[in-house]
Amino acid sequence: MTWNPLTGCNKLSAGCKFCYAERMAFRLKEMGVHQYRNGFELTLQPQTLTQPFNWRTPKVIFVNSMSDLFHKDVPLEYIQKVFEVMNKTPRHTYQVLTKRADRLAEISDQLDWTPNIWMGVSVESEKVSWRIPELAKTGAKVKFLSVEPLIAPVKSLYLENIDWVIVGGESGPKARPMKKIWVDYVKAECEKTDVPFFFKQWGKPQFNVDPNDPTIDKNHPKHAKGGCSLDGEIYREMPERLVAA
Repeated sequence: MTWNPLTGCNKLSAGCKFCYAERMAFRLKEMGVHQYRNGFELTLQPQTLTQPFNWRTPKVIFVNSMSDLFHKDVPLEYIQKVFEVMNKTPRHTYQVLTKRADRLAEISDQLDWTPNIWMGVSVESEKVSWRIPELAKTGAKVKFLSVEPLIAPVKSLYLENIDWVIVGGESGPKARPMKKIWVDYVKAECEKTDVPFFFKQWGKPQFNVDPNDPTIDKNHPKHAKGGCSLDGEIYREMPERLVAA
């Protein structure tokens, strides 16, 4: 499930260059969807705050697929309201992802980090690897890295206090290629530190080093964009907390 208590954003780093959320927001605006009346301009959506209460069965919920909760223009009080909803619905597991790790670290001690809130940062290249230690400072009980779209090597992979690493290539009409050597390095670092490794996708079939990867086929039960096999294996490791649940 996705839950968007705010929509819209602005480009911050190289990973944002071909933002899928921006494309989607303008498409939804053209379709007349009221929530996207402002296109991709940052817009609080307080009418959505109660949505998780209506989902009776436990769900894994990606928070703000169409924005960034820690954007500088989102008031702290509103972020706290979002957290209050997550605190009050412990049956759900919430995955929150940000590129604004500096603000995340700055206000972390003003947020209630219940165990069902997983906090992650995007790390698309070495240039933004500084986000990782900022995440590690926070009070989140589960911390993860979204190493996607992986558009350059990430060598400073600080994995102390990190519970999960997701790696993926870029998709979309102007997607940039991902090199296998970059993926192999992340995987090796995860193995050294016993951190679960989840390989999401190559992004496009032409980026996949194995043209015979069966997961390229859309009819494959584990299909992902561009395929998701790495050296003939599918890596979808998860943190123990979710596996146990």
